[in-house]
Parts: sequence; C-alpha cells; structure tokens
Amino acid sequence: MQPSTPTEISVDDAYAAVQGGAYLLDVREDHEWVDGHAERAVHIPMSELNARTGEIPTDTTVICVCHVGGRSAMVTDALNANGWQVLNLTGGMATWQARGYPVVDASGGPGQIG
Repeated sequence: MQPSTPTEISVDDAYAAVQGGAYLLDVREDHEWVDGHAERAVHIPMSELNARTGEIPTDTTVICVCHVGGRSAMVTDALNANGWQVLNLTGGMATWQARGYPVVDASGGPGQIG
C-alpha cells in the first residue's frame, strides 16, 4: 500500500477559502513567521504540533502552509491520518506572496517571505 498523497489546494483557492472562514495553519518556524505571514494565519510551528493539536479545529476546513509546501505536506498527511480534513497549500507562502496576497510581519506591518 502506498502512502496517501496530501490533498492540495491552489493559492487562489486557498485565499478564497480563508476569506470565507477556513483555518489557515502556518507550520513554519518562529523566525519565518516574524518576517512575514498571511494576515489571517494561525501559527503552530511544525516542531510544536504534537503538543498543540488541540488548537486545530475539527469542524472547519484547515489549510496548511509552510514556505514552499514540503513541511506542510507532511503535516497535512499526518493530520488527515488522525481525523482532520486538511488541505496543503501548493507552493506555500512563497507562492502566496508572488500572487500578491497580503503578507504582514509580527507587528502587523508589511511583511516579506524570505
């Protein structure tokens, strides 16, 4: 049996979903988050995920994002295997920024994805 492939969502569809109330889970490390993140994202670093899964809703769409999609694909697969309905944002925050969607820094000002 082959491992399951994470369900992917395009950045455009993810942006629309987040505007409609989807939960955007950013699993990047603290220094990445501080420099720039989507303004409606919730930050739970991948390294803290096991201790903080109780913060992730089970009754709404969850979209997982990292820098380019590798870490978020692993998190998406793990959460889906444990009962969540999670989509992986294809291309990550790099694509989010490239498409012109809002990115803010830790103080709420204009952010930058490194």
